[in-house]
Amino acid sequence: MVRVFADAGYWFALLSPRDALHQKALHVSDIYNSRQIVTSEMVLTELLNTFSEAGGTQRRATASYVASLRDQGDVAIYPQTSQLFERAFSLYKQRGDKGWSLTDCASFTIMEEQHLTAALTHDQHFVQAGFDALLR
Repeated sequence: MVRVFADAGYWFALLSPRDALHQKALHVSDIYNSRQIVTSEMVLTELLNTFSEAGGTQRRATASYVASLRDQGDVAIYPQTSQLFERAFSLYKQRGDKGWSLTDCASFTIMEEQHLTAALTHDQHFVQAGFDALLR
């Protein structure tokens, strides 16, 4: 079974019918089932932050979606630990020439540790880090 990492942009596109990547995200969702998807609490934090001022209905819907991802157990969600933070922070400091966020660095760390080569993302930073961005 091929596993892929899911970035916040993927989750956002799934939840946002008006997003330019919505149809592509739906198509990719048909290819990968939830047991093949890996993400992180940091990514889900980014998603929740994105919708934090979207109004009560969208905010509740996003919170409910994240809760369902956590409750189902099909999607592997890596916790934000002090150890992951330290490894991501180290990469962040090393790659000052890139515009990588701390969450990006944590995602790359998880992907390397899990031997993942592809991500459900459009983010060019994943390409810069040597991964396949499946929504590009």
